[in-house]
Amino acid sequence: MPPHFIAHLDMDAFYASVELLRYPHLRGQPAVVGGRRRGPEPAEGTFPTLRHYTGRGVITTATYEARALGVHSGMGLMKAAKLAPDAWLLPADFDQYRRYSRLFKEAVRAIAPLVEDRGIDEIYIDLTDIVFANGAVDPWSRARDIALQLQSAVREATGLSCSIGVTPNKLLSKIASDLEKPGGITVLRAADIPARIWPLAARKINGIGPKASARLDALGIHTIGELAHADPAFLIEHFGRNTGAWMHDAAHGRDERVVVTYSEPKSISRETTFEDDLHPVRDREKLTQIFTSLCVRVAEDLMRKGVVGKTIGLKLRYDNFKTVTRDHTIAAPTGDAATIRRAAGECLKRVPLDRRIRLLGVRVGALSKPGAVAPAKAEVRAALAPSLF
Repeated sequence: MPPHFIAHLDMDAFYASVELLRYPHLRGQPAVVGGRRRGPEPAEGTFPTLRHYTGRGVITTATYEARALGVHSGMGLMKAAKLAPDAWLLPADFDQYRRYSRLFKEAVRAIAPLVEDRGIDEIYIDLTDIVFANGAVDPWSRARDIALQLQSAVREATGLSCSIGVTPNKLLSKIASDLEKPGGITVLRAADIPARIWPLAARKINGIGPKASARLDALGIHTIGELAHADPAFLIEHFGRNTGAWMHDAAHGRDERVVVTYSEPKSISRETTFEDDLHPVRDREKLTQIFTSLCVRVAEDLMRKGVVGKTIGLKLRYDNFKTVTRDHTIAAPTGDAATIRRAAGECLKRVPLDRRIRLLGVRVGALSKPGAVAPAKAEVRAALAPSLF
């Protein structure tokens, strides 16, 4: 059988790169995004640095200059301040990130329509039909040319750079797209696995997380090559039949998953972590506004996806990191923010409000196609009352 040509396209430092389009004077400097949402636009050059940061926010993403100082996404900002005290701290603008996400995906689909959406900043693309469309003499060279076209189209549409891995399957392409960041294109054939993949740390395989990586380290298995040469029975003994067998296959670059161009969403949610814990009584008005905003944004997401839902969920995380969730199923599916808010309010009555809150979220599940047109955004906002706790 002819090989498949699967690409994984990953935007480079996506959130930070979007911010650098807005603030080009920060280009080439260490900067991180996180800790707070965007407020009033600051005067040029007035962003705070990490040096004086106090709080418990985390980094959403960091420029490559900041990463060179040991800073990375998911790291607490207080810890990052010790490593890169002079890095700029930029607020997040998720509406803008979603806009650029749509732009780069539209640019890709105009060239290669078989796209699997894997999140705001990454996609898989099946290039097989395009590679063989004109009887390419060297299909792998043709695959590289297409990757270059995609990279150029993304830059033209967004002004942003991306990295692309092209290999016979999704597992290898995910690894390959990270090998030559930023702005790299990596094309790997099955024969390249021993030289390019096996020397990498086992954790580079998507699906081997920190816990599994630590267990492999304890067993003396540190690289993908060592994992590939491990006895399958040994892996099954320590990780179970399914996981052990999968690890062995993955280390050899075997992956039968196809590019899935569309899948029905199971639920749609919005949540926010507060910069400072909020008290259910003393911060009631602020919590009310946030709760209302989350319901409106979920309703807008439902409208964009063309779905409605029956199961409304609430998520709370307290200052002691305990998380509680509650669901409420309504009689008929809805995409209306006021209805979502009322149902989430019913969930709220079933959770203790005796501690400060650090996270609040709203979810709509049991999705289906609507039987009627959802209300317009302005009508949704007007339908909401400003009371909550």
